Amino acid sequence: MTETVAVTGGNGRVGQGVLAHLNDEGYRTVNLSRGKRDEKHSDEYLTTDVLDTGEVYGSLAKSTADAIVHLGMLPTPDVTPGYQTYKSNVMSSYHVLEAAGALGIDTVVLASSFSAIGGGFEPEGITVDYLPLDENHRLTPSNPYGMGKQMLEITADGFARRVDDRPRTITSLRFPWVVDDTLARKTFVEGDRTLAGMRASDHFHTQRNTLFTYVHMSDVVDLVQRAVEATFDGHERIWVSAPDTSAETPTRELIAEVFPEVDVRCDFAEHDHSALVDTAKAQNLFDWTPEWSWRQLGW
Repeated sequence: MTETVAVTGGNGRVGQGVLAHLNDEGYRTVNLSRGKRDEKHSDEYLTTDVLDTGEVYGSLAKSTADAIVHLGMLPTPDVTPGYQTYKSNVMSSYHVLEAAGALGIDTVVLASSFSAIGGGFEPEGITVDYLPLDENHRLTPSNPYGMGKQMLEITADGFARRVDDRPRTITSLRFPWVVDDTLARKTFVEGDRTLAGMRASDHFHTQRNTLFTYVHMSDVVDLVQRAVEATFDGHERIWVSAPDTSAETPTRELIAEVFPEVDVRCDFAEHDHSALVDTAKAQNLFDWTPEWSWRQLGW
């Protein structure tokens, strides 16, 4: 039974949410971060540079963790050179997976991203063969952030093939934009979410390239817990999304206007706002269904 969970990057917004949720669920938590010491969100704090293999081994050994949630990567590629962005995603994940295997830690949850397919940081339009998107869709990133996310998943594949010295259960969660209540209020209540309104914004390219996806923190932390508690053998990639798009425009119209050449494999009803990402695998593997929708906001 998992009793202690080490969370890298626990000082970040998502990391704090994960730590708070796991604490509420009765887990002992250890925050592994290299930033400002913050002991308010976990039972223990260990200053750790996840790009330093010795520090990763030392902190994980000291933490006596049963599972690791690896969130401690650069959240965007716009503040560092490309090689640093790539290294943050790939080498930190390698260090975590290698240390977990050597220390006998059975479960690792990795923060992959929508950008594994290319996503919001691609300078050109995203490659979409069919909708809704699922885990069988090809990945075509060209930017260092997206390439790094794809490569951390390939690295996890390699560890899963090992006979010994490997985590038994590895999950790569492909997160879209994660909103909390504050971000949701600013984006969905105060903003124009019609297709015309979004086209007029500075962020339309990014929204298009992430297929108008988002997910609320409450659904994220629930899924992370389920991945921590999973017992399958190997490595699984999981798309994550809210149940609907971030657009007020119905999904069928959205596809016709923005992705007219794409093969549509689902019969979207006239007033349906369903997401363009299929989360059935998360449902099948973890019994997880996203529940939070911005359309239910009561503000």
